[in-house]
Amino acid sequence: MRRLAALLAVPLLLLAACTAQPEPEPDELSPDPPPGQRWQPKPGVSWQWQLTGKLDTSVKAAVYDVDGFHTTKEQVATLKKDGRKTICYISTGAWEDFRPDAEAFPKTMLGEGNGWEGERWLDVRRLAELEPLMGNRFDMCKEKGFDAVEPDNMDGYANRSGFPLTADDQLKYNRLVARLAHDRGMSVGLKNDLDQIPQLVDDFDFAVNEQCMEYEECDRYAPFIDAGKAVFHVEYEGRLSRWCPGARAAKLSSLQKRYDLDAWRQPCR
Repeated sequence: MRRLAALLAVPLLLLAACTAQPEPEPDELSPDPPPGQRWQPKPGVSWQWQLTGKLDTSVKAAVYDVDGFHTTKEQVATLKKDGRKTICYISTGAWEDFRPDAEAFPKTMLGEGNGWEGERWLDVRRLAELEPLMGNRFDMCKEKGFDAVEPDNMDGYANRSGFPLTADDQLKYNRLVARLAHDRGMSVGLKNDLDQIPQLVDDFDFAVNEQCMEYEECDRYAPFIDAGKAVFHVEYEGRLSRWCPGARAAKLSSLQKRYDLDAWRQPCR
């Protein structure tokens, strides 16, 4: 009888295994900073990165990185009410023809396309003109209640921008961007720009990276991790089981995302 019962139990076990739901992600939160200090995300904190589609505010992630123009003040307030920290995505190194302030950028400041439709590299040597333009964008982030800024396209000097940009030009501009965020009480992340991490790790509060596992570059983010600063990391290709162990060992905050950066995500657990 015991043998028969065991045989009958096998299909039921298989059925349970097939229908079992994945273990939910812990509902983590990122602690508030001490009074008068900026928020400082720690290595390994959970996050969500969504720049397209209807914003999904139900993800159990401590940090949301979302589009600064499209996300409303009310949506930011909803996330903050749930204890989430919010990062305002803004392109600081490239012009976008679809932004409401596109006409404010002089045509002579616009360089070659950066590979995305409607976008062109900016001449980041023109600090005096760019400072108020980016300051206005950061004011918008601050007014909406964001905790931090993710400035994108921060490595024009390493690309065919249409301008003779040098590494020193980029360092000056990136430090200006960091100061603009800090002056408004917001944290700021270094986006990609791996070659300048040693010079900029002290100026930035966290980092954002795409595909460092695919290109075998994640070890270059050790200065941020050693400084107790989060590295928000995304891969678009490859199985989680192949690259997540290395990402966890490096203490990265890692996600698998689709290239359009909609709400879909698969976190490393």
